[in-house]
Amino acid sequence: MSDKHDEQPICPWCHTEIVWDEEIGPERNCPHCDNELSGYRTLTLGGAEPDDELDDESDAESDLEDDSWDEDETRDLSDLRPYNRDQLALEETMARILDEQLEAPECPSCREFMLEAGTQIITQEQFKPRTPAALGETIVSTPFQLQLYVCPSCFHTQNRLSVQDQERLVQLLTKAVDLED
Repeated sequence: MSDKHDEQPICPWCHTEIVWDEEIGPERNCPHCDNELSGYRTLTLGGAEPDDELDDESDAESDLEDDSWDEDETRDLSDLRPYNRDQLALEETMARILDEQLEAPECPSCREFMLEAGTQIITQEQFKPRTPAALGETIVSTPFQLQLYVCPSCFHTQNRLSVQDQERLVQLLTKAVDLED
């Protein structure tokens, strides 16, 4: 078996060879990127070892090399996740719906793209507006529209002001700044 001093650990994060002092011993953290250098996180390159003295880790690595993919070989694919036709159909349908949408906001809960479910028209009977003193009029005036979005993963819902009402709001706020000047 090779001498421990011949082995040079390589940091798997920054790919730097770690040279350690015999008096201090091996480094616990990489001196370059400060990542931990132990267990499965460390790659050690050493001198050539005879085949009969390989450790278990080397045996596992050589087993992986023997199992490399060969196109001519027939593989048993029974350990792969089963083909799920329903999941594929769901994802395809969601993609087609998202392609049709003008906006596709991210769900604040799970970060999935949300699907536009419809429009809600808010009338004067359903809404009591607030009039900010700085503006002198209501931020939105009735009737206005809200787009309802639904997350297909966690079913969270979210409302967003319609594009037309967004434009009206921007014009109103811009007009308020022009009046001050």
